[in-house]
Amino acid sequence: MDEQLTRRGLIGAAGAAGAALWLPNTATAVAKRKRKRRNVDVVIVGAGFAGLSAARALARKGKEVCVLESRDRVGGRTLNHTVSRGVIAEAGGEYIGPTQDRIAALAKSVGVDTFKTYDTGNYVLYARGQRSVYPAGLPTDPEIQQGVIKALSLDQMAAEVPVDAPWKAKRAAEWDAMTFGDWINGNIPDPVARKILVAAAQSVWGADPSELSLLYVLWYIACAGNPKNKGSFVRLISTTGGAQESRFVGGSQLVAQKVAKALGSQVALESPVRRIVQSGNRVVVTSDRFVVHAERAIVAVPPALVSGIDFSPDLPRMRRNLVRRIVPGHLIKWEGIYDTPFWRAEGLAGQAVSDSGIANVTFDNSPPNGSPGILFSFIGGSNANAAAKLAASARRQAVLTDFTNYFGPQAANPKSYFEMDWRDEAWTRGCPVGHAGRNVLRRYGPALKVPFRRVHWAGTEVSDYWNGYMDGA
Repeated sequence: MDEQLTRRGLIGAAGAAGAALWLPNTATAVAKRKRKRRNVDVVIVGAGFAGLSAARALARKGKEVCVLESRDRVGGRTLNHTVSRGVIAEAGGEYIGPTQDRIAALAKSVGVDTFKTYDTGNYVLYARGQRSVYPAGLPTDPEIQQGVIKALSLDQMAAEVPVDAPWKAKRAAEWDAMTFGDWINGNIPDPVARKILVAAAQSVWGADPSELSLLYVLWYIACAGNPKNKGSFVRLISTTGGAQESRFVGGSQLVAQKVAKALGSQVALESPVRRIVQSGNRVVVTSDRFVVHAERAIVAVPPALVSGIDFSPDLPRMRRNLVRRIVPGHLIKWEGIYDTPFWRAEGLAGQAVSDSGIANVTFDNSPPNGSPGILFSFIGGSNANAAAKLAASARRQAVLTDFTNYFGPQAANPKSYFEMDWRDEAWTRGCPVGHAGRNVLRRYGPALKVPFRRVHWAGTEVSDYWNGYMDGA
């Protein structure tokens, strides 16, 4: 137990160290250091998937780039965690599915393969205090089944939302004035079915339905496709045939690491950007280590971090209002490591959904060869807020109580575990995506992609397709 808590403590300490760098007095201290000067064609803020793929595309066009990353690593909201020698599990984003063509092409180009997420056997439903199992697909509980089928009607509404301009939907004003929670309460009569949809929202957005504009949710569904395939709620939440279908051999962060390796010295780590100044036909970006002069800048960090950069001239009012209102989700990934994936021998896929507890959605996260067994849960939204207030030992017990309800007494005793609370990560501020509440997209969405003079915007939050995913980035 001490070893487990220490391991988690190290992750927490890393987040605390990042938070310290954000403090204004730290920025003042580093300002006294001598910064190196660079002159490039394009300077890019952020070495997540958006920043790195932009840098890669520009470099292949013969442009000189400089990528400034605040952390001591690349990958943004992806993070590989070493479980044991040769075994990793993802502490952040990890999945790839059908119609996610851009991340698939990028991974293939740098030699990172995929493998199927384990999805063989029955799923577990824990509802009204009772455990039941059902084949992959809809739960057999009639009330829950009807509720989920009703939720699928969201696809018809989402089809009316333009992926490049959701605020132009005919019913944008109506949909943006209400929350996803309002829609659920008005359309799903069964209380357990409503709780299952809350669990789905907490894992997809790291937020409760009451925090999400209905227009935003419909846009997100519309984005879960590509130009040839309309987005769908089923694709968004499914494993086989959906967004959780496959994983990357070696972990998702490996893709970013390989892209960064090819860029070499054009990527500068531990370089938090403090200021962006535009004058004439130049942009000057100042970080803790560099002053970079360029013709253009691309800001490819989560919207919540944009407010921490000093812009001169100041950001336009619409952009300021937008970034303040795109709120990071609160998502914790909690992963238990077992000698074997024992649930497989019992004919279970490792996937569970529950109307109670904090770990109300689970997946099998074991490596390709199935050893060791790794079971993880998304803890999101209000559940994450509550879980974050617990001591690590109490949070561990709460999660394992849920795991035991789903998979039996063997789930109560993992040989180790790790967890990642993305709200503790200072250079992310939350996961998996920044979401919009009521009356944000319609009022401020038109500023989403508009460049600010020579500063351009990138990131999964501004994507037309697979907004919130690696593919969108």
